[in-house]
Amino acid sequence: MRKILITGHIYMILGVAGGLYYREITKMNDFTGDTQLSVVHTHLLTLGMLFFLVVLALEKLFDLTSHRLFGWFFWVYNVGLAITVGMLILHGTLTVLGRESGEAIAGIAGLGHILLTAGLILLFTNISKRLPGKSKPDSDSAPVRSADPAQSTAS
Repeated sequence: MRKILITGHIYMILGVAGGLYYREITKMNDFTGDTQLSVVHTHLLTLGMLFFLVVLALEKLFDLTSHRLFGWFFWVYNVGLAITVGMLILHGTLTVLGRESGEAIAGIAGLGHILLTAGLILLFTNISKRLPGKSKPDSDSAPVRSADPAQSTAS
């Protein structure tokens, strides 16, 4: 659980820094147009911090980290988000500086989105395997924790 919380915290710091970078680079270059830098902080705060706070709550309910899919989800999703945000920063910075960005940037950003999607599929698969009432329990995972404190002490 701590790894999930720390990940969300890192994305919060990066999101705030992304907003600061957007404000400062546009101010230094007297830039008033549209740039992808304007959405860097929202992507980091929403797809990073808020998303991992939700995953933290889901971990508390369903013990997601006990299943082997969680590790795959965690790394695939984070790499996808890093690539996506990195390309937003690169494309946005080039726009502010008045330079053209090539097709490769769009292609790499697309790869980041594909990895984000794959990570989400892994997360939803993990959640579905951890839901109570499943007919066949997974042999590689621990039982699901009860959300009701009265049930967990009634053994």
